[in-house]
Amino acid sequence: MEFSAKQIATFIQGEIVGDENATVHTFAKIEEGVPGAISFLSNPKYTPYIYETQASIVLVNKDFVPEKEIKATLIKVDNAYESLAKLLTLYEQSKPKHTGISSLAFVAETAKIGKDVYIAPFAFVGDYAEVGDNTVIHPHATVGSGAKVGNDCIVYANATIYHDCRVGNHCILHAGSVIGADGFGFAPTPEGYEKIPQIGIVVLEDNVEIGANTCVDRATMGATIVHSGVKLDNLIQVAHNDEIGSHTVMAAQVGIAGSTKVGEWCMIGGQVGIAGHSHIGNKVNLGAQSGVPGNVKDGSVLIGTPPQDPKQYFKSSIALKSLPDALTELRQLRKEVEELKKKLES
Repeated sequence: MEFSAKQIATFIQGEIVGDENATVHTFAKIEEGVPGAISFLSNPKYTPYIYETQASIVLVNKDFVPEKEIKATLIKVDNAYESLAKLLTLYEQSKPKHTGISSLAFVAETAKIGKDVYIAPFAFVGDYAEVGDNTVIHPHATVGSGAKVGNDCIVYANATIYHDCRVGNHCILHAGSVIGADGFGFAPTPEGYEKIPQIGIVVLEDNVEIGANTCVDRATMGATIVHSGVKLDNLIQVAHNDEIGSHTVMAAQVGIAGSTKVGEWCMIGGQVGIAGHSHIGNKVNLGAQSGVPGNVKDGSVLIGTPPQDPKQYFKSSIALKSLPDALTELRQLRKEVEELKKKLES
């Protein structure tokens, strides 16, 4: 499909600088722009590319002032990145969609399937499972017995929703993600570790996105809950009986131990580890590789292990580099003090 600058500006409420009849049919990064592509500039670091790009249209923030001539037609908006997201969403929605159940899929007779659903070859939908309207189940994905998937969801290849778990509306489960595997529960005995049955479920509310190979474990009892609007990156572990607050986002390789509650609108960097039975407040920011041993108050911005104020953390990191020299100096001072003591005593 092809769109003109005028059509795009109308959709995102932007101001055109240049040819309103310029047309595009694809997207490209600004440094890789080609004729017929639309790109965007939001990070000032990429500003030099706007004078060289071959993209036909570039989205820019309203406060952008060019220093020299630009070939591309500009569309000025309040937030170029958000506007690009809107256009990408429109582009995705305009793609033709498959519907129907492949003859190579297995769908139990007792399963309930909504309208305009697509179930791809080799997908599995178990007994008494439910799949909502307009949902897409990709090849080799599994919806276990008694599980429920809402409307307008996408379950990508090899994603697994275990028995009785709940997935809300407008959710995306990427390839290899696992919803509802057993929590890590074992009781030590003289003979070894005895498995504790995990009889709870997982509940994903609406508009949740789960990254590739991310695991959300079922509860020992009750439910592990991921509230609405949460976005989890790839390779994340959410343990049994955790609760993740609405609109919290987590980068790759975060690990959260069991029975921990994470508040709303938190931002958690890559490889953060959070101890079990902790309470993380609302609007908490945790820097990458932070190790969190316990509770964190609302609004905290922390980094490191144990987590601390970023300014203090970076000061400590700088001081750590000079620690070997300081230790050598301390030893020398101790030696001199001992020598002075001996002279005074004699």
